[in-house]
Amino acid sequence: MCGIAGIFHLETAKPVDPSRLRKMTDSLTHRGPDGSGIWTAPGVGLGHRRLSIIDLEGSAQPMLTTDEAQVISYNGEIYNFHEVRAQLESLGHRFSTSGDTEVILYAWRQWGTDCLKRLNGMFAFAIFDQRTKQMFLARDRLGVKPLFYAPVSDGSIIFGSELKALLANPLLRREPNVRAVDDYLAFGYVPDQTSLVKGVKKLPAGHYLLLQQGKSEPAPIQYWDMDFSGRSKASAAELEEELIALMRDAVRSRMIADVPLGAFLSGGVDSSAVVALMSEESRHPVKTCSIGFDQASLDETGYAEQVARRFQTDHRSRMVAADDFGLIDILADHFDEPFADASALPTYRVAELARENVTVALSGDGADEALAGYRRHVFHHAEERVRGLIPQSIRGPALGWLGRMYPKADWAPRPLRAKSTLLSLARTGAQGYAEAVGVTTPARRHTIYSDSMAQQLSGYQGESRMIALMEQAPARNGLDQAQYADMKMWLPGDILTKVDRTSMAVSLEAREPLLDYKLMEFAARLPTNLRVRGGTGKYLLKKSMERYLPQDILYRPKMGFVTPIAQWFRGPLADEARQISGAGALSRTGWFDQKALYKIADDHIAGKSDNSRLLWQLLMLDKSLSRLFPL
Repeated sequence: MCGIAGIFHLETAKPVDPSRLRKMTDSLTHRGPDGSGIWTAPGVGLGHRRLSIIDLEGSAQPMLTTDEAQVISYNGEIYNFHEVRAQLESLGHRFSTSGDTEVILYAWRQWGTDCLKRLNGMFAFAIFDQRTKQMFLARDRLGVKPLFYAPVSDGSIIFGSELKALLANPLLRREPNVRAVDDYLAFGYVPDQTSLVKGVKKLPAGHYLLLQQGKSEPAPIQYWDMDFSGRSKASAAELEEELIALMRDAVRSRMIADVPLGAFLSGGVDSSAVVALMSEESRHPVKTCSIGFDQASLDETGYAEQVARRFQTDHRSRMVAADDFGLIDILADHFDEPFADASALPTYRVAELARENVTVALSGDGADEALAGYRRHVFHHAEERVRGLIPQSIRGPALGWLGRMYPKADWAPRPLRAKSTLLSLARTGAQGYAEAVGVTTPARRHTIYSDSMAQQLSGYQGESRMIALMEQAPARNGLDQAQYADMKMWLPGDILTKVDRTSMAVSLEAREPLLDYKLMEFAARLPTNLRVRGGTGKYLLKKSMERYLPQDILYRPKMGFVTPIAQWFRGPLADEARQISGAGALSRTGWFDQKALYKIADDHIAGKSDNSRLLWQLLMLDKSLSRLFPL
């Protein structure tokens, strides 16, 4: 795993300052502590930081073809590179290294942009072709690896693995994007394609950008997409065997490394499934690790240890204090943009623990999105049945009125918390799901914005991004639409950003076998009742893993990493909560009603209401603003 950076002049082939490129590259040292390199030519420069995983002594980057016609800077792993290399050799290409980087170079040379259809892996790369004067930027199908880019004042496009690489270039104009603020407050992260810095974009997952000297910046081109519109005709038993076979292949291909390899093990279904299949493949005990909490209600280490004993792994666990909030500033530095998923803290800790013994760790990320594993998928599927029975013309007014009248009862047993369900049912499926998956509702955001911020937004709402995705999805039903939107927005924006930044912060390569694109395409064709059945998500996965895992691992309620932020803001972070409304970077923006922010903090600290998620969002936004737009 590595970090890349580059400069490409679109208009004329102006000289590239190597020192400027080196500053961009050096900002990514944590992504690649094992080596660095830069390459420049008229109008173009590529930089690279290397974390050595395969071909440890060779494959230095930027890498050129033997005739120096093409050069690449690449971040990622191509899991089928041996197969692609064999195809290229049969076509007459010859290789001087044993790694995957050179394979991408000659794949581009042979097939052009169609090379992407032959690559199975996680990647973000830049290839400059000196014959055609083209810069080819590409990102993997699911968006496992990030790529930021932006035009700057000298007519060039700058790009890098993280926003900080672009910020290291003095020509980047630092101006906030207020729509991205609303996106962030809606969902807790800044979605793909946009950025909190105006003019900066993220290359979307499954897209490429082909830049040509002498031509203006084009739009990204999509080369792959999820398609939920088809359904498999195979039997449940056949699909179960196909799923296991796909998972085995995905795990096996991700176990190739020339450095120590292990796995994250939470004790949940997904990571346990990955460890089970790794143990089946490995000749030696799999190295596993897990993080526990000193509060019993948050701790899952007992389940992880149960799985570790079952597969005789070399297991290590570490307890983390529930007040482990000292990481906040470290995470703010690594994420650059505001990121409000508090599970980033324990994710950083488990990556830190893994890095003590291994350089590569496999995770269970991706199965929830592909196979409908979130509780919200189950709820949305049930709500869609109701929407199908009652016309919108009746549902909207009647259930909307009931929802507004129903008391908010977060303290009550779940069956009595009907307010949000009624309000959701009053809306279309896309509108209801967009708010269900969100963090802070449009109505709540409206109460904290200043009049000037409301004018700048001009009615824009972050939820519109997800609603549009659902309405345009290649899908048959509401569950398909919800999963499609999660795959396109939630997965790259939240889950994969979290794993990438926390693992790279400690120079660890994380691999996600359950995000293999062949497995994703298989999952999208599954009948609905093999994804959600009887109030249970990931039905087929759990059924197929019964041969490996016990019932209390497979069918216990999903927990995930939980962080006690509500208690923090009533204790050690109470002062931070109060300062949000007065002394921080937020107050200088003029975006918020300071009295409203003070009341949110005061009511939470006093125990009158639980405003912890909004306070966490505001705190992380404040810290990002102070870094992105310093005085």
